[in-house]
Amino acid sequence: MLESLRRWLIGPPLPTERLKHERLGRTQALAVLSSDALSSVAYATEEILLVLAAAGTGAFHLSWPISISISVLLIIVASSYYQTVHAYPQGGGAYLVTKDNLGAVPSLVAGAALLIDYVLTVAVSTSAGIAAITSAFPVLYPWRVLLAVAIVAFITTVNLRGVRESGRIFAVPTYFFIATMFLLIGMGLARWFFFGSPSAGAMTTWGAQAKNVGIFLLLRAFASGCTALTGVEAISDGVPIFKEPEADNAGKTLLTMVTLLVSMFLGITWLANHYHVVPGGERTVLAQLALQIFGHNVLFFLVQAGTALILFLAANTSFSDFPRLSMWMAIDRYMPRQMANLGDRLVYSNGIITLGTLASLLIIAFGASTHALIPLYAVGVFISFTLSQSSMVLRWYRKRGEVRGWYYRAFFNGLGAIATGIVLLIIASMKFIHGAWIVLLLIPIFVKLFLDIHAHYISLASQLSMKKELPPPVRNHTVVLPVSGLHRGVVKALHYAKELKGDLHVVMVDIDRASTEKQLERWQKWFPDLQIEVIPSPYRSVVDPLVEYIDKFVKEEGDFVTIVMPEFVPAKWWHHLLHNETAWALKVRLLFTKPDWRKRYRIITDVPFYLKK
Repeated sequence: MLESLRRWLIGPPLPTERLKHERLGRTQALAVLSSDALSSVAYATEEILLVLAAAGTGAFHLSWPISISISVLLIIVASSYYQTVHAYPQGGGAYLVTKDNLGAVPSLVAGAALLIDYVLTVAVSTSAGIAAITSAFPVLYPWRVLLAVAIVAFITTVNLRGVRESGRIFAVPTYFFIATMFLLIGMGLARWFFFGSPSAGAMTTWGAQAKNVGIFLLLRAFASGCTALTGVEAISDGVPIFKEPEADNAGKTLLTMVTLLVSMFLGITWLANHYHVVPGGERTVLAQLALQIFGHNVLFFLVQAGTALILFLAANTSFSDFPRLSMWMAIDRYMPRQMANLGDRLVYSNGIITLGTLASLLIIAFGASTHALIPLYAVGVFISFTLSQSSMVLRWYRKRGEVRGWYYRAFFNGLGAIATGIVLLIIASMKFIHGAWIVLLLIPIFVKLFLDIHAHYISLASQLSMKKELPPPVRNHTVVLPVSGLHRGVVKALHYAKELKGDLHVVMVDIDRASTEKQLERWQKWFPDLQIEVIPSPYRSVVDPLVEYIDKFVKEEGDFVTIVMPEFVPAKWWHHLLHNETAWALKVRLLFTKPDWRKRYRIITDVPFYLKK
């Protein structure tokens, strides 16, 4: 039943040779990889205004120069990543670029920062999308957490169906959002130029509370608005999903994305200033603009629908990049190997499921509140920006004899590194006490975890290496079959144990003399030629006497003992709680006790007996 449901949700498996046909053209790739960046126009302006509100509505006019400076920064970063796309057509983004030029530990910092940011992207975008819906339908506000988790589950399922499938499904909503935003901006500009600004009374109220705006408030507003840059790196991470020529298609898509993003971001900020929108309350800035420009009609609801859809799709960008980054790190043995396995639909299913789970937990923990999650946002991505661009400067310098015009390339990447480094310091300092400290604390913890995983895999490879002295051959082979009674499951295990051709010992631990005598009589009746060895247990322990008994057969290296374990396999999952307690306890003791050389020669074999319903 579960397998049928799984097939219905994600579809039948695809053969490996279909991998090349699962790639995307520029139109679909823009929808899959740019939705995160494009969606930021739904909340970036609002975050700037929310900070400036501390100085009164008269400070809101400063959102325009702040937005222009952020747009310039965006163009610088995009120009830098345009070069990265062509220099690293295999993808991997900041992690691979930093590893190639600065080494392992800086690359792990970049990788940890991006992985955290991808999880935050899903949580923030989904929560913001739900905020757009509750702005149109306030009655849904109490259900925002449940709705957000349901949306994450839906996006996870769609991505498990494959890259082409997600591109096909998400292309229409992305272009619908772009259309609604340009319709809103176009109508807003036309209405303002032809009919003028809102009434003088509204303007007076809007600017009446102006106070002196300090540099720290401006920096905080700038830091909050820099969320507009999140997602810019996504295309450089996902170059391999483009159709050939990959780098060329990725570069053109990046330029298209930046043009759209800058246009919409500046347009929304200009409208918010000239229509005197005040952030806060149940309606977002975009919702208030749509209400003023279109009125409470179908166009208002279309803007809200488009905004909600693109915010949900912004999460989809992370579902493309998180699994791919996890794959690269798993190949380098810094993450579990399972992250590098392609699933049935030629996507990295383990990474997709991991991302969906972590994002859902974050949404629940923060109550699907965009404003509570935003302070954690953007720190990680600017760390990766700075490391990536610094790495590219070093790359061009090293290849100065091979690449024509290397100094132009180094200049653009250097400009990007300086700009993003300065912004990183601003964001980290301005948002530190508001939650950025959590991300800054998590990054070194993750780096330590990656290094521990890597150390484990290196140790494993060393221990399994054929270059070392090979294990000794089998000198003696003893087969131990622990039994507590006589039934068909035990008989099956007994037949199997006899076929192992070792020195067979059927043993029973005596914890109740009367019960033991009764069981011995049953064994004598059914198997009169079989000798049952009884192990005394004055303290009623089963596991300790068995382990002591087993270890006495391992006297030297090469003395193997196979422990044959009869086990029930119930038809229902909860039936497992009713069986096999002793078997599990014995296996845990044999496998995970403090290792000595004897442990290497214990072989545990399960003999399952399948129960019917």
